[in-house]
Amino acid sequence: MNKLKYISFALIAAVSLISCENDLETAPTNQADEAEIFKTAESAETVINGTWAKFNDDGTTYANIGYSTVLRTSDAMGSDVAVLTNKYGFPSAYAFTDLVNNTGGRSLYIWTSLYSVINNMNNVIARIDAAEGTQEKKDQVKGQAKALRAFCYWNLASFYQFSYLKDKNAPTAPIYTEPATTNSIGKKKASLEEIYTLIKSDLTDANQLLQNYSRNNKDKIDRSVVNGLLARVYLNTGEWTKAVASAQIAKTGFPLMNAEKYKEGFNDITNGEWIWGHAQTQEQSGESYAFHFLDVSSSGSYYYSFMADPYFKDLFDTNDIRSSLFSWDGLPGREGLLRYAKFKFKANLIADIVFMRAAEMYLIEAEAEARNGNVTNAVTVLNQLKTARKANVYTGSLAQNDVIKEVLIERRKELFGEGFSLLDIIRTQGKVERKAYVNSSGQPIAVQVTTPSGSVKTVNGRGHSVFAFPDQSAFAPNSRYYLFSIPQKEIENNPNL
Repeated sequence: MNKLKYISFALIAAVSLISCENDLETAPTNQADEAEIFKTAESAETVINGTWAKFNDDGTTYANIGYSTVLRTSDAMGSDVAVLTNKYGFPSAYAFTDLVNNTGGRSLYIWTSLYSVINNMNNVIARIDAAEGTQEKKDQVKGQAKALRAFCYWNLASFYQFSYLKDKNAPTAPIYTEPATTNSIGKKKASLEEIYTLIKSDLTDANQLLQNYSRNNKDKIDRSVVNGLLARVYLNTGEWTKAVASAQIAKTGFPLMNAEKYKEGFNDITNGEWIWGHAQTQEQSGESYAFHFLDVSSSGSYYYSFMADPYFKDLFDTNDIRSSLFSWDGLPGREGLLRYAKFKFKANLIADIVFMRAAEMYLIEAEAEARNGNVTNAVTVLNQLKTARKANVYTGSLAQNDVIKEVLIERRKELFGEGFSLLDIIRTQGKVERKAYVNSSGQPIAVQVTTPSGSVKTVNGRGHSVFAFPDQSAFAPNSRYYLFSIPQKEIENNPNL
């Protein structure tokens, strides 16, 4: 492992577990160390490299490794992933007992990870102007730091409070824009409006600062990534025209993949449709562990726990290339579960992680056009994606709500397993939809499976197993069970929350 890439986490002042006064830690270093790290723009860039690597590949448990933890949690708390509750990893998230628990390990891990990145980026932003190097290099480093900070605050705004369109003044999470020190004081919760103001400012700055930057790999943030993040932000805040414009810029140069590529396993960052992701190697493969939950068809997958809800399959046309990825499991102990073989390990059980694709930008553009009243434009963009997936084009009602509904269904179909389920439920003020896989008489629906010996047998199809919140109330919009909780340790040590 390249030590230079990781030196930043060993040397700079960082928030260790929480971002409050009594539990701040500074790294074992001295001013000379920090001065050396930030002496040049190139050395300051290693802070971003190290932060990005740690943010993705380090963790506290096998189920909490890197930013993928947020993505897997979001999908486990949605409608279309039927998590196996007897498998390690995400059963408690699926049952809505995990993130509502502010003493749990996952709540602490996610909060800590986001604020640690924020603090490291605050250090870069504060010091890069004084570093040696060309202005172009300093602009690149500063732009990437601002974009990564904005990305973390976008996650806080998306998962720690209800929709901006419900109440933009709702208190959410503290804002920190200066490097933490031993004298730092924990701040009160900022409102969604305040957080989104910072996010948009950071991303707008990043877009300008990165105008001359050309990246050499898709782990790096460039203007395409920045505009993709802006498109997400504007979709959250209801700025439809800006969402359309940003999505159009972001997807430029990233053609929708063909049918053959779609079936290859969503494991390769060189895929032409991917805008942003995290590459994995044998030496650096921590985040690949996410595929042990996502990959339900490879023999080497340990947990194969993110099965598909059988009703999810019904959303697809039979000619849709995505439809061919479904199969009823016939292995012992798994009979009747519905596999969706979208994610597959590469050789040696590694897999690159996708964070942003052109397809998402088509969907943002279509939804924003529809919500802005431009339904004809929305349908045109939506059908471009449908055509690429060999699905039937949309020829239904042009009523605004009907078109929006169709786009949201397409988001579920296209972005399955990529971390958008809970995010969209919160954003649209929707609710989780789960029901038992039974017929109108309440009897299990029979399906045919192929056993390892090649014989075909009839078994009961299996889908969801959790159908209500922990207090047994029905799934509903804007439920407290959807929100990630601020860790108890943070609350105890920050009296300003």
